[in-house]
Amino acid sequence: MKKRVMIIGWDCAAPKLVFDAFKDDMPNTHQLMQEGIYGKLESTIPPITVPAWMCMMTSRDPGELGIYGFRNRQDYSYDALTIPNAHSIKVPTLWDLLGQHHKRSVVLGVPLTYPPKPFPGWMVTSFLTPVDPNYPVTETNLQWTFPPRLTREIARVAPEYMIDLPDFRTDKRAELENQLYKMTQARFKLARYLLDKKTWDFFMMVEMGSDRLHHAFWRYWDKTHPKYEPKSPFADTMRNYYRTLDEELGKMLTYVYEDTTVMIVSDHGAKRMDGGICINEWLRKHGYLTLKTQPQNVTRFTTEMVDWQQTKAWGEGGYYGRIFLNVAGREPDGIVNAENYEGVRDELMKQLERIVDESGQNINTRVFKPEEVYQECNNIAPDLIVYFGDLNWRSVGSVGYNSIYTYENDTGPDDCNHAEMGMFILKDGRQKDGPVTAKSIYDIAPTVLKEFDIDIPEAMQGKPI
Repeated sequence: MKKRVMIIGWDCAAPKLVFDAFKDDMPNTHQLMQEGIYGKLESTIPPITVPAWMCMMTSRDPGELGIYGFRNRQDYSYDALTIPNAHSIKVPTLWDLLGQHHKRSVVLGVPLTYPPKPFPGWMVTSFLTPVDPNYPVTETNLQWTFPPRLTREIARVAPEYMIDLPDFRTDKRAELENQLYKMTQARFKLARYLLDKKTWDFFMMVEMGSDRLHHAFWRYWDKTHPKYEPKSPFADTMRNYYRTLDEELGKMLTYVYEDTTVMIVSDHGAKRMDGGICINEWLRKHGYLTLKTQPQNVTRFTTEMVDWQQTKAWGEGGYYGRIFLNVAGREPDGIVNAENYEGVRDELMKQLERIVDESGQNINTRVFKPEEVYQECNNIAPDLIVYFGDLNWRSVGSVGYNSIYTYENDTGPDDCNHAEMGMFILKDGRQKDGPVTAKSIYDIAPTVLKEFDIDIPEAMQGKPI
């Protein structure tokens, strides 16, 4: 019987939930753990859905891909930010490499697959597909499948299929909870259809529901969260959703042969969010950023409000911080001379790492220089990558707070941040060692290639598990 590999991705799934807190509620997952190996999976720097999943599928780092997050600088002007898509990926993906060896793949919901490129198999693009989430995706004319005719099959088999939740940053938690289950069940319904009806060697899907769950409901589960609500009607939402993931996994396993290699993976983990550091307020306070006028209210940061002749650096918000220097000869109105560039970066790093909370305790911020953590830096990398509070604090870009601290997210309600360690489970019929030392997100693609006895390209960073 020919070799087959199935990977089920649970976006943002945290090892402490799967391996510990909810283990007894996940019998199918627990059985895979007993029959194979499992452990933590170190994510990319930064641990962000984009580009982490594509880094996993190429075994190349964000710098090599030239993708540093959901938004990336298009050029050295101040306001040209772009959202990457499939055309941004210039290196072969796992399904590309498998196709060169006459292997057929099913790819469902993997970020950065829109617009779909022709390949030997079937593809449904991800949550980044530009559709109106309030409109049934199966009724649009947008090409979000390959081959295009697959859209008609989805309309027949899973007409309720959702690309993403309409709005997961909302206070309407009950409505969100219902939508979350609806989306997840529809996705796995389609996944089972593709497993059963298509001829495949490699199957890869990513479920985004677990990510949306954590950002909306973490506070109701985590007793250490600063906004923990012990008597909330959503106290069991996290546990119940993981039960659902496990039930859907059990159904999926009935569609694969016993000797199929099965992997469960996440692109990063999750952890509580203690608050936000207002990155541009911090830069203002320390003399790196000057605005033309003082905002009277909390205002979204725009480059038009900056006095560039008096500004050395500015920042972008998100789950991690990005700082860009205003370099002479690089940016239009740059003032940081090339000979002072490294000195300014080093000064910034030292000051950022000294940030304390409102009680005076150091929050353990970590700062990275891109060229020191990536093989190369394609396109335009941030000058500094910042993990505020070791990712217990997010980066908030808005201005007008009159403080560097905030305890509300400027893009809507959010309970958790991303963590560096995701998780993996591997059942290949050979390894049955249970828990193992942490592996790397870059190890997944080489592991799949080895399963098919395909040579691993030298450019890949990882090694087979």
